[in-house]
Amino acid sequence: MKNKNNDGNELINKDLILREKLALQRTILANQSTLLAFLRTSMYFMVAGLSVRQFLDLKNGLLVELMLMLFAVVIFIIGVANYILQRRKIRESEKHIGDYKMEYLNQ
Repeated sequence: MKNKNNDGNELINKDLILREKLALQRTILANQSTLLAFLRTSMYFMVAGLSVRQFLDLKNGLLVELMLMLFAVVIFIIGVANYILQRRKIRESEKHIGDYKMEYLNQ
């Protein structure tokens, strides 16, 4: 059953719009947190690559160092690409907040 105000116009549940906006904000924060996790992991690999030859006496220390630095760059690129892709998807979904109003009114 639809609720009506004093003018006879139907009321729209604004709590649903607020919930959608809050969910969107949580998604944005989760995306930023994921980017920071990628950056942190990339930095760990970079530090490991920079320090491997200083702390370990390996036959192919330079190769190991370069591999770790390459992993760091790849992880960084994947993280930034993932962030940009998800940000675009979030912006697209932002357009649909409150679209259910018409569906709600047509019931």
